[in-house]
Amino acid sequence: MNILLIETATQICSVVLASEGKVVAHRESDTPNAHSTCLSVFIDEVLKESHLTPRELGAVCVSAGPGSYTGLRIGVSTAKGFCYALGIPLLSVPTLLSMASLYYRQHPDYRGLVCPMIDARRMECYTMIVNGEMEILRDTSADVIEAGCFDEWLDRGEVVFVGDGAEKTKDILGVHCNARYDNNFCLSAKGMLELAETRLREGKMEDVAYFEPFYLKDFVAKKSVVHGLR
Repeated sequence: MNILLIETATQICSVVLASEGKVVAHRESDTPNAHSTCLSVFIDEVLKESHLTPRELGAVCVSAGPGSYTGLRIGVSTAKGFCYALGIPLLSVPTLLSMASLYYRQHPDYRGLVCPMIDARRMECYTMIVNGEMEILRDTSADVIEAGCFDEWLDRGEVVFVGDGAEKTKDILGVHCNARYDNNFCLSAKGMLELAETRLREGKMEDVAYFEPFYLKDFVAKKSVVHGLR
């Protein structure tokens, strides 16, 4: 089956076309505020590279959040549009779980825990704790990062902190001997593949009409910085 994977929860805009459990084509960009212009182009490009038409898609999976309010809205609305028009299943994967899945996929010999972190501004991050069996040991939460806040897990063994929230917390959490950081980690729709296939196999589809992203925090409108807008 051909599955389109869409990741727009953070600054990264990532699109993957997967077939029979393998990545066939992908496009990614970390250009700020470019989801609305990049996403449709990337989808068109991965379909063409894979020599597929939209009607040959079997499902669409979107990163469900938490993350950027605008980015999530763009990704989810695009995924819904494809699923509604084509009459195919809509799947969703928690963004933090996708990050953990990608890390374990990239480091198959790692036996510790993973704490994916998404910057939620100031000293707050969206976090989760996941083990190598993809079991969620600590569910998604918005945490103010301070000394000792992860000692419960660090005292048990190694924890790798990954994501755009990890770098700003390194000076606080990195003092613990079991804290590890992967500066090369980059969020990608590739992390959604195995999770999406599992959800499809188990029949865990979303309602195209009513599905909403997991924002976790309320949206706060800010004054536009784009010239000409008020």
